[in-house]
Amino acid sequence: MFIQVIQGQITDRDEAKAMVGRWASDVAPTATGWLGTTAGVTAGGAFVALARFESEEAARRYNDGPEQDEWWAQTSKLFDGPVTVRDSIEVEEFLRGGSDEAGFVQVITGQARDVDRIKELNEQYGQYAHLRPDLIGGVIALHDDALFTQAAYFTSEAEARAAESQEPPDEVKAVMDEENDLISSIAYIDIEEPWLYSPR
Repeated sequence: MFIQVIQGQITDRDEAKAMVGRWASDVAPTATGWLGTTAGVTAGGAFVALARFESEEAARRYNDGPEQDEWWAQTSKLFDGPVTVRDSIEVEEFLRGGSDEAGFVQVITGQARDVDRIKELNEQYGQYAHLRPDLIGGVIALHDDALFTQAAYFTSEAEARAAESQEPPDEVKAVMDEENDLISSIAYIDIEEPWLYSPR
């Protein structure tokens, strides 16, 4: 899998949603290998989108198409300031991966000091999945310079907040603490109303 992440500050949330919806209906059908897109805007106007593809080659074919060029020429005008675009060099999925059933998506960005160890810790979370029925699954896109973008898909924000307020078992807390120690420059982007698209 290959993921492209787009971030920036949006001036008009409704217009941004319409443009992403237009991409899903008009441009996506031309993108062979497109698996799905998760997007949204925070209360503060921060926009984030994760487009998932079968491979980097599939993403490049899509990005080079005239439909994408026309769409981006219009969409880029909605950003107030610079736009960051990051490509994955590797993708990890956990539990059920990205899901269109999510009612809340939390995107986390940061830099990892030990990517291999974090992968091992993420694998350990699988055995504790029963403790978080609110967590459907997620994806982690690893970028250059040990940067990463993680998207976690939850049944709802209320259920996610209630679950995270509970004290985890000691063995789970140990995994979480070690992982937090391996991450720096962490930022949370809460998408309360995620826009979720996938091929029909």
